[in-house]
Amino acid sequence: MEEFLQRTSLLIDQDGMRRLQKASIIVIGLGGVGSYAAEGLARSGIGHLTLVDRDRIEASNINRQLPALHSTIGQLKCQVMAERIRDINPNVDLRVLALEYNANTADAIFNQSYDFVLDAIDSLPDKIHLIKHCLEKGLPIISSMGAANRYDPLKFQITDIKNTHTCPMARKVRRELRQLGIVGGVPVVFSTEKPRTLPGDLSTRLGSLSFVPGTAGLAMAGYVVNRIGQVIREN
Repeated sequence: MEEFLQRTSLLIDQDGMRRLQKASIIVIGLGGVGSYAAEGLARSGIGHLTLVDRDRIEASNINRQLPALHSTIGQLKCQVMAERIRDINPNVDLRVLALEYNANTADAIFNQSYDFVLDAIDSLPDKIHLIKHCLEKGLPIISSMGAANRYDPLKFQITDIKNTHTCPMARKVRRELRQLGIVGGVPVVFSTEKPRTLPGDLSTRLGSLSFVPGTAGLAMAGYVVNRIGQVIREN
């Protein structure tokens, strides 16, 4: 076992650690939520990771995204995260795709099998397409809802999409899924905190704090690791 996983293996038994090492996980979207989710998986010993994001790092990303530093501005998020993850676990099997997930790229991204899909996409139509795709293919997925314009990281919960409330993005996702005949069966991380509306000309912009989306991302990683490692079993 890798030395960096010694503390993890005190809480997850050998069989669980082997399952984590054999697992193939894909993280789609490497922003404030997805970058923390990807790193949480890497530090837990996931053996096969696919990272998907076409965006390049901007200065405005530095307050909340792991790959974003002044030294990495202009670089691809997926490449910077890949280098970071390889420095955490040099033996990880990494697949890096500088793509935006949408209906046109879905087949290229899902041309191999995955044990779990983490959706950290901002675009509502693409998020809906991904959820529908995973349900049709029988792929386990956890999806992130809104994290912007919030202050309290302790308000995040993981539940089925049908049980969400307060979050405007979750409301839109529920509506769009219902139109497709999907009522539930999708675990999501969402916040019970009502998002703030910024005043005046700022009302259309999305504010963010470093610790809010990061908490959502780590919660997603924890959900996946606990289930693959069978630390927490489904009821």
